[in-house]
Amino acid sequence: MFDFSDFYQLIAKNRLQNWLNILPAQLTKWQSLPHRDMLKWMRVLKKISTDPPSMSELKNYITIGTDDELPEEQRIKLKNMLHSFHPWRKGPYRVHGINIDTEWRSDWKWNRVLPHISPLKGRYVLDVGCGNGYHMWRMLGEGAELTIGIDPSELFLVQFEVIRRLMGNAQHVHLLPLGIECLPKLKAFDTVFSMGVLHHRRSPLDHLIQLKSQLVKDGELVLETLVIEGGENEVLVPIECYAKMRNVYFCPSAKALKIWLKKMKFIDVRIVDECATTTDEQRTTKWMTHHSLPDYLDTDNPAKTVEGYPAPKRAILIAKNSD
Repeated sequence: MFDFSDFYQLIAKNRLQNWLNILPAQLTKWQSLPHRDMLKWMRVLKKISTDPPSMSELKNYITIGTDDELPEEQRIKLKNMLHSFHPWRKGPYRVHGINIDTEWRSDWKWNRVLPHISPLKGRYVLDVGCGNGYHMWRMLGEGAELTIGIDPSELFLVQFEVIRRLMGNAQHVHLLPLGIECLPKLKAFDTVFSMGVLHHRRSPLDHLIQLKSQLVKDGELVLETLVIEGGENEVLVPIECYAKMRNVYFCPSAKALKIWLKKMKFIDVRIVDECATTTDEQRTTKWMTHHSLPDYLDTDNPAKTVEGYPAPKRAILIAKNSD
């Protein structure tokens, strides 16, 4: 199905080599599991060329190839293939003049994050819950030496591989279909990102410990999650759903989250951004036709979710590993 041998060879020569003690067995087991739509997706994936594009842009906007690089017939064929990987949630991407207008304007989140983080040039970066890898490409555009994403979603893995093929099989960025709980204590990454993950964890403090165990000493954690207004001890625990999501367990205030990070022995903890999620940033598009944020808010009072909780607000916190 997927051949991870190139990745094994890559990390065998760097500071991640100890990961090889368990990783091949984990991914072999993943390969053996039933994957409902994978054969269909793989048939389409194999039709996508791995020829390097004439140009690519990762620093300001993810652009692959020029608008006139492909004959119109090939461009239409490529667009239809890309549509077969619906829904596209994280982006946007521009591929040979085709605008993949994703559910999320992930570039807006990146623009909020980037001014506050340490320069990524030459760094080993881990993106936990990376989705289809949009932010990983932006990290590569900032000069990261190696960017690794983990996310158990099969569709996200396939979408990432689509973009990687269109990029000419880029070698310094890789996505593995794993959750953070599958990783040993590598203590090997200079920067670890966890964006949009913490509120989905049943044990948020354990998640912070798992993130910490991936960082080198003085390595940087970039944490982004749902928050509420309030003081250091205020936390929302939705009873059933939050914005129609059943897997939201804890939404602390940003101040409470700062305390959690300090309790887990992170240092130099900073709240660098708080903002409401708008229906311009998350919405239904032709590339993601399912329900989205407008359907999750109270139509009479969009400051509330349909369940009556405060509408989504997100915070970004930066911290350093003291160990």
